[in-house]
Amino acid sequence: MRALIAIHDVMPETLARVEGLVERLRRAGHGALTLLVVPGHAWGPAELRLLRRWQAAGIELAAHGWSHHAPRWGGPWHRLHGALLSAGVAEHLALDGDGIAALMARAHAWFPRQGLAPPTTYVPPAWALGGVDRRRLAALPYRRVEVLSGVIDTRSGRLVRLPLVGFEAGTAGAAWVLRGWNRLQWRRAQRQGVPLRVAIHPGDEALRLHRDLAAAIRQAPASMRSDRLPAAGGPPPA
Repeated sequence: MRALIAIHDVMPETLARVEGLVERLRRAGHGALTLLVVPGHAWGPAELRLLRRWQAAGIELAAHGWSHHAPRWGGPWHRLHGALLSAGVAEHLALDGDGIAALMARAHAWFPRQGLAPPTTYVPPAWALGGVDRRRLAALPYRRVEVLSGVIDTRSGRLVRLPLVGFEAGTAGAAWVLRGWNRLQWRRAQRQGVPLRVAIHPGDEALRLHRDLAAAIRQAPASMRSDRLPAAGGPPPA
């Protein structure tokens, strides 16, 4: 069992908190990390230098949407998703397949323009991929796309189901539900012997599950980057 530890929502306005989390995780022995970078913000020279320094130190940088904000509601499902899970961040759900593919390609192109190695991993905001066919993902410059249920291998179109724990709970009810979910997911990873995805958001240390987060950092197995996941072979599904 390994831990796929990812810090979400890496943007200029969250960078100080992200830096603190990176150091905290490193002190706990978790050096193999994935940072989910949101390209479409006002990145300054000092902030880009920090991203380059992290990448040079062996931290994976993945693309995480473009703006992390949906400019409009895409329909009833998007409104329901926003009310229950994502608020206004699931930008894919406001787009059709062409728009999603264009956004993902634009996010990928941003990295080399900033002197960064291009990402091989893409994680849509709120894990909401939206209406883009898996076959179309094979034409995009990513090796894997993470969704709520697991990781899609873009070359084969196969979904590898992986358990996921998180700590972004702002209310007592959300904390109760998420704590139970995390317990089940942790046991599933142990039982199946598969990597456990650990999703950390920059504000989690100030929310209701901050003690659970601290315990997860202490107890998590050795970390690995998502770009070290083995390929899922086989032809794309029909």
